[in-house]
Amino acid sequence: MAKSPAEKPVAGARDADRSLSMTRRFAAPREAVFAAWTDPAAIARWIGPRSIKAEVKAMTAKPGRSYRIAMHGANGSIMNVSGIYREVVPPERLVFTWAWEDDAGKPGYETLVTLTFRANGAATEMTLLHERFEDKATRDHHGVGWTGSFDKLEEVLAGKKGRR
Repeated sequence: MAKSPAEKPVAGARDADRSLSMTRRFAAPREAVFAAWTDPAAIARWIGPRSIKAEVKAMTAKPGRSYRIAMHGANGSIMNVSGIYREVVPPERLVFTWAWEDDAGKPGYETLVTLTFRANGAATEMTLLHERFEDKATRDHHGVGWTGSFDKLEEVLAGKKGRR
């Protein structure tokens, strides 16, 4: 049986180079933080760095179902990302695949995102584990993107509109 791109080992890549782990504390209940990931209108307000305007094309946050998000750059470029939900356990855990699409809409190299949401008083500690990157440079690029996204998510959860 052939392996999917996410299962193929990458020559010269160490496991540490292929994974990104980030923990962020949000001043919001975990139900609200979880909902920000599973509600199409909510995720469109914050996903992507500041220069990106997101448009949710499809999203059904149930195991085996999919999502597709168009990321509109300030320069007019559009990049689409899509994936399949593997686990959806409100408001504790969310696992989904992540693959950028080519110009024909075909998903490329597939990575895996695991989110855990832990109540911390009235706040939420969210941990993102994004793994199976092809290489360290791609991992680092996604780290910058997730950091920008989480900055915007913090503003959305605080009731601010958030800058685009």
